[in-house]
Amino acid sequence: MSTQPLALIVGVGDGLSASLARLLAREGYALVLAARDIAKLSALAEATDATLRACDASDETSVAALFASLPRDPGVVIYNPSWRVRGPLVDLNPSHVRKTLDVTAFGAFLVAQQAARRMLPRGEGAIVFTGASAGVKGFAKSAPFAMGKFALRGLAQSMARELHPLGVHVAHVVIDGGIRSAARPDAGGRDALLDPDAIAQTYLQLIRQPRSAWSWEIEVRPWVETF
Repeated sequence: MSTQPLALIVGVGDGLSASLARLLAREGYALVLAARDIAKLSALAEATDATLRACDASDETSVAALFASLPRDPGVVIYNPSWRVRGPLVDLNPSHVRKTLDVTAFGAFLVAQQAARRMLPRGEGAIVFTGASAGVKGFAKSAPFAMGKFALRGLAQSMARELHPLGVHVAHVVIDGGIRSAARPDAGGRDALLDPDAIAQTYLQLIRQPRSAWSWEIEVRPWVETF
């Protein structure tokens, strides 16, 4: 049986979650990468020696099947899915609003519950949620995303108060600013956008925090970002 610690990342794409996968692989973690569409992750899986699992994070049966398929209990679980719909409040499609809440908040609960059930008997583990500015301030014409991210933050805070004394570290990362990507380059090289590799380093620091000084929440933003 492998002695590598297992990390599960749910909601993997080509941005922050890919940076997290590459960093954790370099740090000696065995990886399981989960997403709705795993066909797009083949190159990342090959580069990180990761196992791919298809999963709809907002579906209870799909999440339960994901955890049942793991080769062993995870030491780290990161919840990264996001879905958003924008527009004037009076014009929003209720079904689109529901999907935003299902992916952003309800899915986080489903994944966190399964993770906690496996970590609590051992009295150790880390569950990390990817938050956003919208979780601390609601922007105009973005009510669904604010609803979902506020709920996610509330879940993380409640879980931290319940699970920290039992040995399970819960952390919520507020991503306050745009994330650099190939489609969104940092014009002028001024670090006006968050570098996903730099954010990943912050996640690793959270995961490795000594329990005498745990953080339940941390904010990351570019130095030029107003707040």
